[in-house]
Amino acid sequence: MKRTIATLLGVLLAALPFAGISAAELKVGYVNTQRLFRDAPAAVKAAKKIEQEFSKRDQDLQRLAKQVQGLQESLEKGGPTMAESERRAKEKDLAELSREFQRKQREFREDLNLRQNEENAAIIEKANKAIKQLADSERYDLIVQDVVWVSPRLDITDKVIKALSESRDAAK
Repeated sequence: MKRTIATLLGVLLAALPFAGISAAELKVGYVNTQRLFRDAPAAVKAAKKIEQEFSKRDQDLQRLAKQVQGLQESLEKGGPTMAESERRAKEKDLAELSREFQRKQREFREDLNLRQNEENAAIIEKANKAIKQLADSERYDLIVQDVVWVSPRLDITDKVIKALSESRDAAK
């Protein structure tokens, strides 16, 4: 994918002289999506919202993990001196509790990933609108994301974050 983008960019730059545009006239910008997800006000708000949504389930998981650990330790310490039937019952309880913990942990991770992806999609949608408006207002010919290397002078991420902040403030 990156090779295809690099090839297309190379072809575009090679075709510019034929289109009557010199490379000096080409205005290019770069947006760092990782910084958007980390620093944009909508991203910060989404992270707090998700943390709040999932904190109770996380605490429940931690409690369940402690139960599993406690039962495991109890079985390891007292197992050799326990009656066979009591030891088997504790091993069965431990296995059931461990399965329940793993199931809940897996569901938690899946639900958390799903919510993060939903919030990230909303952030990207807002960012793309802000980037389009910035491109129109400042007459950019090309704005790229996810590149191997870019000169810091082409980085317009701060402008996009500022535009996202202003659009959020205007929405209040």
